[in-house]
Amino acid sequence: MKVTLLGTGSPIPAPDRAGPATLVQAGAVNLVFDAGRGVLMRLAAAGLIPPFVHRLLLTHLHSDHTTDVNDFVTTRWAMSPVENPLPVTGPPGTAAYVERLLAMLADDIGYRRAHHQDLGWDPGCDVVELLEGPHPDDPVFAEHGVRILAAPTDHRPVAPTIGYRVEHEGGTVAIAGDTLPCTGLERLCAGVDVYVQTVIRPDLIQSMPVKRIQDVLDYHSSVEDAARTAATAGVRTLVLTHPVPAPFPGTEDEWLGIAAAHFDGEVVLARDLAVVET
Repeated sequence: MKVTLLGTGSPIPAPDRAGPATLVQAGAVNLVFDAGRGVLMRLAAAGLIPPFVHRLLLTHLHSDHTTDVNDFVTTRWAMSPVENPLPVTGPPGTAAYVERLLAMLADDIGYRRAHHQDLGWDPGCDVVELLEGPHPDDPVFAEHGVRILAAPTDHRPVAPTIGYRVEHEGGTVAIAGDTLPCTGLERLCAGVDVYVQTVIRPDLIQSMPVKRIQDVLDYHSSVEDAARTAATAGVRTLVLTHPVPAPFPGTEDEWLGIAAAHFDGEVVLARDLAVVET
């Protein structure tokens, strides 16, 4: 499998980091996890357009992870020669979110349908809400030789939230989203080749005298947390993404060194369009 870090940013805008989004390509199946700001620009840079994405999977409904779902829906609709609803998977609440999003797009839908006579249908999404399979080892989807498992994560007070595990031809990838260490995360990460985790640096955040910034300390994994999770789970490669605060140029080795103190596997500090393979 091929994992492309489409966007590695956080809610704080950065010129070199799009919003959170990860592309996992498993054989001929293209899966996008989360859709932060600029995701379609990064998707194009990775050589893909929305009509060829098989499923959009949301870890949670925080705005930085969903900002460009509307762009995804609209562009897939406008670029598809036939009706092509976007399959969307996410935690409970996703269907209501999509319903409100489509209502917000009503004006644009009307304009485009009035102008393009061959666009004879409205955009649509086939939404599946879930927390996990019927049993912990049961996939929530099994298509084209690809198994996707899900488990609850812990990003409270944002709830519910989920992470995913993708399995294909012996390769495994865990997409955690925003979460503290928890049982569901441990289950998803067990023995995976690639574990993608959003992370923060508490030592840097604590030096910022802004309460709203310091509030993030209690519901994200630190670099140390991610490294310990990776070590306990027997992960091969840990990918640190969504770093808060964004690393200053020249400080990347600090982040890697913090992780290496707790995990002796490969550690990657993500940048937009970086690729990791299983």
